[in-house]
Amino acid sequence: MLGNTFGRFFRITTCGESYGIGKGSGLAVIVDGVPPGVKITDEMIQKEMDKRRPGTGELNSPRKETDQVHIFAGIGPDKVTTGVPIGMIVYNMDTQKIHIDQYHDYKDLIRPGHAEYSFFLKYGECADWCGAGRASGRETVGRVAAGAVAKILLARESIEVIAYTKECMGIKAKEMGFEEIKKNYRKNEINCPDPEAANRMIDNVLEVKKEGDTAGGIIELIIHNIPGGLGEPVFDKFHAMLSHGIMSIGAVKGIEFGAGFGCSKMRGSEFNDHPYLENGKVRFKTNNAGGILGGITTGEDIIARVAIKPTPTVSVEQPSINMKTMKEEKLSPITRRDATLLGRIYAVIEAMAAITTVDALFMDRGWEGMAKLDKKWVDLKRK
Repeated sequence: MLGNTFGRFFRITTCGESYGIGKGSGLAVIVDGVPPGVKITDEMIQKEMDKRRPGTGELNSPRKETDQVHIFAGIGPDKVTTGVPIGMIVYNMDTQKIHIDQYHDYKDLIRPGHAEYSFFLKYGECADWCGAGRASGRETVGRVAAGAVAKILLARESIEVIAYTKECMGIKAKEMGFEEIKKNYRKNEINCPDPEAANRMIDNVLEVKKEGDTAGGIIELIIHNIPGGLGEPVFDKFHAMLSHGIMSIGAVKGIEFGAGFGCSKMRGSEFNDHPYLENGKVRFKTNNAGGILGGITTGEDIIARVAIKPTPTVSVEQPSINMKTMKEEKLSPITRRDATLLGRIYAVIEAMAAITTVDALFMDRGWEGMAKLDKKWVDLKRK
């Protein structure tokens, strides 16, 4: 299996499966590119891990995983980084035989919306059938741990990354500024900062859950206080790198920046963000570009919206094919699942955004050092 590493200068490599091999199975991540002298502890990483942990409410999977992270490499006796790769591991705890047997009962069937068929094509009969293996949402454990490290580095630059539920099955949160969103962040199970909309979303999802079905929605991502100048103008545009990271998350089906697809209905004079001066700094009256022009950040907030599909595991009977007998069958899985992924996947989106931003900072600071630009340009993008 290829494609388990992301990033160039700040790189992460993950491994591990949903259930794994017997007792002691788990998920791990190696984070390379962390500078020396940064304080990082298990407790600091755990704060991010708790955001995506299952078994904490009515909307998410009842699987009881503690997701306790342990740093096993890269930290010295004084709790600061030494400059070598950081290694972290999380052990699977809730891998009961009853659930493994449920997966085994339909391991040869195509589960609609899952990766069974494509896994058969790529890995044949050796494909991991238990809990979807590397295609499981549990794969994201390592990403969130690595993202926590990235967030610690971004905090030194005063950069904040927040993602929240913007919409669920047609119910939309009201428009809010960053500070209001931050104030109401994680105040409810679906992580919608609009309390009234959040209650309607939750009630709707619980009704869908009673029917044995699941719900999708939209997560909005904000990267606040990001400096200008990050990203490259051709293949490594900042939003191209960010899209790569976020689109690599299993349940993500689309992403848009700023006005997004709405730009198709606008005139150029409406879409263009008009600049003005504020205390000697260039600002823009609107942010239809989502904080990126020519693939390079402008210093305005990065705004992106991410489409999340409904959890594919449902209890509603669906048509299937038995890949062993090559006959059509009916499938009605009874395994554990999230009624909606919105209340946990935001943590994974934040993680990939943080990792991408740190990587872009490494690229920019390296370029800056070699380019030896006039100090006025360096000062301007950091105002």
